[in-house]
Amino acid sequence: MASRVTELVIDARDPQRLASFWCEVLDFVVLNTRDDGGVGIGPREGFGGLQPVLVFNPTTAPKAGKLPLHIDVNATDRDQDAELERLLALGARRADIGQTGDESWHCLADPEGNEFCLLSTRLS
Repeated sequence: MASRVTELVIDARDPQRLASFWCEVLDFVVLNTRDDGGVGIGPREGFGGLQPVLVFNPTTAPKAGKLPLHIDVNATDRDQDAELERLLALGARRADIGQTGDESWHCLADPEGNEFCLLSTRLS
């Protein structure tokens, strides 16, 4: 039996704000809110399913430079261009991490500057 990813833990200056953003992006729900302000979000069926939950831990440390790990997302019910517009309307912004302009994906940043990519394949 192998391990699998069940949680991605992300430091956040405003965990609630990031949780709200990513709930909209991924159609997740808040699963728990901790006393220290941390927020866990995930699929409606909860922890332990096929998709990992995201946990936003409060921090006061500023983000420094490009992240060594980032999230990739794919549209599920629209094409890439329509999803890009939706993500930008939710508060994502375009990010330059050294791409050439010939990529099939879009590099974006969430409201706290964490990079993520919108890939071209539409998933069903």
